[in-house]
Amino acid sequence: MDTTESIFINRELSWLDFDSRVLALAKEKSVPLGERIKFAAIFGSNMDEFFMVRVGSLYDQTLLKNNKLDIVTHMTASEQIAAITPRVAELQAKCDKYWQHLVSALADNGYKKLDFNKLDKQQEHFWKSYFQREIFPILSPQIVDQRHPFPFLRNKEIYFIVQLYTKADGVHYGIIPISNQFERVLYLKDGNTTYFAFVEELIAHYASAIFRKNAVQKSCLFRVTRNADITVDEGMMDHDIDFRDVMSELLKKRRKLAAVRLQFWPEGPQDIVKFLRDKLVVPADRCYVQTSPLDSGCLFRLAGRLSADGNAPLFYPPARPIQAPAGYDLYKEAHEHDVLIAYPYQSIRPFIRMLLKAGADPNVVSIKMTLYRMASDSQIVQALIAAAENGKEVVAMVELRARFDEQNNIDWSKQLEEAGCTVFYGFDDYKVHSKLTLITSKVDGKYHYLTQIGTGNYNEKTSEQYTDLSFITSRQEIGEEASAVFNNMALQRLTSEADTMLVAPLRFKSVLLAEMDKQIARAHRGERASMILKNNSINDPQIIEKISEASCAGVRVDMIVRGICCVRAGVPGKTENVHIRSIVGRYLEHSRIYCFGDGEDMHIYIASGDFLTRNTERRVEVGVRVDDRRIARQLRGILDLQLRDTVNARVMQPDGSYTKVKPAEGEPPVDSQMAMYGYFQHAFERLDPPEQTPVRKPVSAVTAPRPHPQVRRDSARFRGLFESLRGLGKK
Repeated sequence: MDTTESIFINRELSWLDFDSRVLALAKEKSVPLGERIKFAAIFGSNMDEFFMVRVGSLYDQTLLKNNKLDIVTHMTASEQIAAITPRVAELQAKCDKYWQHLVSALADNGYKKLDFNKLDKQQEHFWKSYFQREIFPILSPQIVDQRHPFPFLRNKEIYFIVQLYTKADGVHYGIIPISNQFERVLYLKDGNTTYFAFVEELIAHYASAIFRKNAVQKSCLFRVTRNADITVDEGMMDHDIDFRDVMSELLKKRRKLAAVRLQFWPEGPQDIVKFLRDKLVVPADRCYVQTSPLDSGCLFRLAGRLSADGNAPLFYPPARPIQAPAGYDLYKEAHEHDVLIAYPYQSIRPFIRMLLKAGADPNVVSIKMTLYRMASDSQIVQALIAAAENGKEVVAMVELRARFDEQNNIDWSKQLEEAGCTVFYGFDDYKVHSKLTLITSKVDGKYHYLTQIGTGNYNEKTSEQYTDLSFITSRQEIGEEASAVFNNMALQRLTSEADTMLVAPLRFKSVLLAEMDKQIARAHRGERASMILKNNSINDPQIIEKISEASCAGVRVDMIVRGICCVRAGVPGKTENVHIRSIVGRYLEHSRIYCFGDGEDMHIYIASGDFLTRNTERRVEVGVRVDDRRIARQLRGILDLQLRDTVNARVMQPDGSYTKVKPAEGEPPVDSQMAMYGYFQHAFERLDPPEQTPVRKPVSAVTAPRPHPQVRRDSARFRGLFESLRGLGKK
């Protein structure tokens, strides 16, 4: 391995490392039991996505003549699958072990899992009657033999299979689908104890009776995972075809893609495993036997029952977004000074009200927005529809290729069009992942812009679960750049020129690499140099090489990378000045902040894009340099707080492993996520008028921009930081 490769970590193995950090929270005793169950469920959901997307993609690559290599470790697809397999088995074994711990803890709290092999007579009578009355009438058993073909098995659906033998037919099989029409978790209250059971285990216990009892040889439950990595073929991009119809056809195609994993419960009889492997063409090393639930989605339902029963101590204390005070007008505030909103700590409602007010403002002529993932009952889209009905020009760039949200986006795009909005779908070759809104008004014959640039989706649901940032400004130069971005997207043209904004793929990576070069130059001059890079993932080799170069020059590089991280920290002579931590906690860390230098020389950006090559080279991402010093300091405070976290943080070691950060002896724990409530407790308060209005550099435009005042720092808004380091801020 050469010196370049030694600092790299394979992307797929790094993804599994992240899943391991999520799974670790399912056993963390400091995490309430109900939340530990949720983390086990999230782990299972993550593994489903890993196989459907990443393993599915690798499987496709193995079918190609030209072997595509991993961009950082240069492993072939087959080599990566071979490396993944034992790691997945290891994680599944841990999951099974942690599940047993959760079952024991649930029993200690009055919730006992039923073992159908250990029922007493009274329980046996009850559940047999329940099966015959509620389950048996809607089962659809199928025989697989010479006269009956093997059925199509749906992605992520659970099945019960039996091996049968008769003298007349020899060995054959019976399969029973356990579809979503069944209630997955069943409950039985008995005094102070609540018994719970999974419906597939109930069916497995009694379903053999459906077949001739003396014919049943072996049986088990199983679940198939299919490849979901669909792509739009160039030939399908016919301009005479509605792109929504293309995506609808692809969604149908996804349901029938190749199987990439088989799961078995509670064991995998050899004959049955071989039969299914042969039928589904799944290699032996992608067949997993487990004792934890096959479909982790049922664990969310189980946690929901615990919550509905009033078990508040088994969950995190309630923490609701800070609401704006009565009379707060974000639309007015943003016209007077730059505004930063931090989710989930602050409510998204002021932003929705801002859209509604803009849609009713007689001076507003247009509202433009990029839409990637929307809530199923999106108030944000409804606000756009209301604006269109008020006669505003509403332009929506809807990305129909947002994975697993395609159908939702198709449905919303139709409603937007029906309301009179202009809808377009972006580029053939670049997915639009930007979070950008532009409100244009005309006052006294002059156009004015209000621009919003964010790190997260316009989604009310995820705004309460993901940490994200929304920056709103009336700076005309930013508005003009945003206007150019929208025009370029509508014309299938990439944006190549921007000053304050970042716009991938042409003005994103190059700008941030230039910022890194400035810090490297400072270090060479013996000046203080530093970078703090917070995002979800990194695998871009060019950026990794530059980070290594910065480290070797003496630049301190702090990285807060929640998920995939393909650079190894602390490697002597290569990345010894690179310090990497991952924060996995109550909320999903989703914001991207890129900070270069400190003090008055600090440049800080927020953006929609990570440091994956898909973001830097194959997507349209947007970001912005935050020049407002008050907000810049606020963003830096977020980073500094996360670098002090001793509750949710794990630090990467030189071998690529992670160790949990613990408070120093005698020091209180620092929970950066809960501390944010204190940090932002005054965020919606009215700011004092600016002490002075700085002169801004004029921009080349039809009308000169209105001067944008810098705002004096309000110390009250920062007062909560140190009070909240122990999580003592507003919950």
